[in-house]
Amino acid sequence: MPSVRACFSGGTLTPFLYPAFTESTLLAVSRTCPLRRRFQLQARCNSTATEQPDISRLDPTPDDYSLTPFADRAILTLEAGAGGHGCVSFLREMFTPEGPANGGDGGSGGNIYIQAVRGETSLHKLARRRLIRAGRGRNGQGKVKGGERGADVLIKVPVGTIVREIQRHDPVEILLEEAEKAERERERAEANGDVVEEDGGYKKDRWLVYPGTVPTELNRMKFPQLPKPRRSHLAALEPQSPLWLDLDKHMETPMLLAAGAMGGLGNPNFMTPFNNRPKMATRGEEGLKISVQLELKILADLGLVGLPNAGKSTLLRALSNSRARVGNWAFTTLQPNVGTVVLDNHKGRPLVTKRNKQGELRESFTIADVPGLIEDAHLDKGLGLGFLRHIERAAVLAFVIDLNAGDAVAALKLLWREVSEYETQRGKELNAETERRMVTWMPANRAVEAKSDVDELDIPDLNPNVEPLPFLASEPISAKPWFVVATKADLDGTQENYESLHKYLQDVKSGAQPHPSGKENSWKRDVSSIPISAINAHGVEAIPQIVMDLLDD
Repeated sequence: MPSVRACFSGGTLTPFLYPAFTESTLLAVSRTCPLRRRFQLQARCNSTATEQPDISRLDPTPDDYSLTPFADRAILTLEAGAGGHGCVSFLREMFTPEGPANGGDGGSGGNIYIQAVRGETSLHKLARRRLIRAGRGRNGQGKVKGGERGADVLIKVPVGTIVREIQRHDPVEILLEEAEKAERERERAEANGDVVEEDGGYKKDRWLVYPGTVPTELNRMKFPQLPKPRRSHLAALEPQSPLWLDLDKHMETPMLLAAGAMGGLGNPNFMTPFNNRPKMATRGEEGLKISVQLELKILADLGLVGLPNAGKSTLLRALSNSRARVGNWAFTTLQPNVGTVVLDNHKGRPLVTKRNKQGELRESFTIADVPGLIEDAHLDKGLGLGFLRHIERAAVLAFVIDLNAGDAVAALKLLWREVSEYETQRGKELNAETERRMVTWMPANRAVEAKSDVDELDIPDLNPNVEPLPFLASEPISAKPWFVVATKADLDGTQENYESLHKYLQDVKSGAQPHPSGKENSWKRDVSSIPISAINAHGVEAIPQIVMDLLDD
């Protein structure tokens, strides 16, 4: 038996210092070495990419589990940055003790952008934040120094996210309406021959005065007419309100959601031939506030649907690097687990060489393990309707059937019956919700004006307890491409069960049997099945090709 020192010599540097030590040599020594685990890890690291997947991770120990945070909906309040205030300052030098005004303008507020990117699979990061606020512009300074711009904010969301506006508060729009109203009153007064007051008057929420100005001096000051509220030139790039965006493709550049407000004007802007030392400047504009709901329309490219303990989580581990919880009991999955199946790691030939409709080779696709369904799940039994909703937002469905758990055809019909009943129920709910929300949309400030008997200052800009909008279905579930994955095919007595399942699917494809959903215009063009042993990673290598064929169908 080799000594401990000899065993340590077979560490991580051994293959580099002694190339003659092959993998078989290391394994032979490791059988008699107390540090056997060390050599096994070394041999695993030196294995080639063509070997079979590591079987140990398909039947892991409890400490190998991970609970991935997940959220498919988030309600956010977006606040564009407010503008900085203008500066009241005067030139003061040795021979110019009372020079002219030289205050700078305030900086504009930060913008809010959104970008759909690959790699993001959940909205849980945004759901925790709830409020996203861009940076405020800095105030102007003396010597005609303008304030710095506020910091921009970029919101990254998964591809397939829908952005819907719930409510909006636009302070600049309110000021513009007030200015138009005052202009109409002025024109009406001129038409009637009335005296028009040119002085704009002092408004505390719009003007800044020189520090130390006493009230008596403030009353004697003559303020010019307030400048018309200004919008940022970037506001022209904002989507038309109310927001309704379907971010179904990867975005190379971000999209502007809310432009920052403009900064206030410094006191040089109010100089006149008779007053070169104005003691007033304007405050920066308030930023735009929007409440939006983000919803994942497409949860994943492939959704795994099956009864509890059918082997969905093990299949997810076999196809991706997910560390989803697995176990020999029902409901090991309590929330959807999303994994990424790598088709091309740029180390050899890709798993799938077929190009998509755009002529591109996809490098990966996403797969979602939906919690198990039970009978009457459409009535909110088991884990209920919350997870049936995830099924309708997967591009392709894979019905995972346990061949060792009874009649496979009956299990498939049970799953389709629950999915079909849910589809019918969702259609009724969406129609009722649409009728209930058939109200003309208006910004939050317009809704405030409708309440004439309530003081506007007592009403918040946005309702913090707004009701979420209903979920959207991309297309009927029965119209989605689907196939069957028959798991545990390595066990004895499962061959006849699979043969009957295969025959039933062929009859559905040919039209001899009706579609298991019972819906008209259901997808049954290329229904197929594949027997696998997920825990041994046997047969799973054919699934990526089937998925890519159906995605490009």
